[in-house]
Amino acid sequence: MLNSLVNKYNIAGPRYTSYPTVPYWNNETFSLKKWKASLIESFKESNSEEGISLYIHLPYCESLCTFCGCNKRITKQHSVESPYIKAVLKEWDLYLELFDEKPIIKELHLGGGTPTFFSPENLQRLINGIIRRSILANDYEFSFEGHPNNTTREHLQALYDVGFRRVSYGVQDYNETVQKAIHRIQPFENVKRATDMARDIGYTSIGHDIIFGLPFQTLDHVKETILKTKTLLPDRLAFYSYAHVPWIKGNGQRGFNDSDLPAAELKRRQYELGKQLLSEVGYNEIGMDHFALTTDSLYKSMTNGDLHRNFMGYTASKTQAMIGLGVSSISDSWYGFAQNVKGIETYYDLLKDNILPVYRGHILSEEDLIIRKHILNLMCRFKTSWTQDNLYFYELPEVIIRLKEMETDGLLNVSPNTIEVTKKGQPFVRNICMAFDLLLQRKQPNTQLFSMTV
Repeated sequence: MLNSLVNKYNIAGPRYTSYPTVPYWNNETFSLKKWKASLIESFKESNSEEGISLYIHLPYCESLCTFCGCNKRITKQHSVESPYIKAVLKEWDLYLELFDEKPIIKELHLGGGTPTFFSPENLQRLINGIIRRSILANDYEFSFEGHPNNTTREHLQALYDVGFRRVSYGVQDYNETVQKAIHRIQPFENVKRATDMARDIGYTSIGHDIIFGLPFQTLDHVKETILKTKTLLPDRLAFYSYAHVPWIKGNGQRGFNDSDLPAAELKRRQYELGKQLLSEVGYNEIGMDHFALTTDSLYKSMTNGDLHRNFMGYTASKTQAMIGLGVSSISDSWYGFAQNVKGIETYYDLLKDNILPVYRGHILSEEDLIIRKHILNLMCRFKTSWTQDNLYFYELPEVIIRLKEMETDGLLNVSPNTIEVTKKGQPFVRNICMAFDLLLQRKQPNTQLFSMTV
């Protein structure tokens, strides 16, 4: 039965880290002036109550991983570190000029690229420059993505000393054939060393990222990776489907063919096997493709109903405003989105002229805001209702019609005021959200924009 559902619902669709999704942003009605106004409004509403989040994109890598769809610059020249940090701090200064009080930082995340490409001293300089003119929330959370091959004890200690308590390591898969295909040669011993060092220093949440659906990956490869992961018992896991999007400009996804990728049915079996093995040692499934031990903040957030989803994926805390710093970063004021330019040289030039380096975005309409809440509810809590918060909208009856077949297939239950995703339907939550995606429904793409849902 599962195989037939996989074949039926395995279509291209968004991962819904935002709504509207990036391809449906209305850039024609967007402007930097409108973006600033939306952020100022959001900041005034939320800064004192919940604080803000910061995402900082550090794009440099010493080598190219061919599974990666992120914005990156490949170089071994570490002289690039200081100019980039100087530029990010300049961008932060430009944002601070918009606010009439100090921002309260609730959450800060370093992503990439490879954040640990930067020296421990430069990472400390960056973070100290960010927080010098800010206030830290009482329950703030700082996290970063570490590469197990180059994350040193000095990196971990330097970031711990400025407030970091969570680190996630990109594991992907331990099989040598798979690692060669994705150009990420990374022995288990390196991951173990990096994990043990973080624990020894005092990090309270250590995560591993594992991917299924990679080229040449088999069920046995996934089993081997999960069994090795179980011996290290990270606090949380991202166990997610490889997003094959080679058509995106600047993408590193090459060196293998589409025929080298597992078929949809095998990908689903890989996931089900991994989920079974993880549940046997106490991991709980969080939303879509995340797992956590009961002691981790992500699990506690799910049980408290506080789980949130944004461009960083699932997060344990919600802030209304999230500012993205660095090339290609995306900011979210709740009322609008803004993305920075992707080229480092253009980024530098705009900052030199005291201009926020935003090149596209979207200001949300009232309809957008309603749909956004429904999709967040479905992605984070697997149910949504329109009895509160004025979440009824004109096209809701059409959405329910679109969901009829999924209800017949047992993926969800529809009551007069509520839609609830069943256990059987949770692997297909992206498909369910697509029924709510009015922009997608009104204008189906002529070419493939998104990865496959399974």
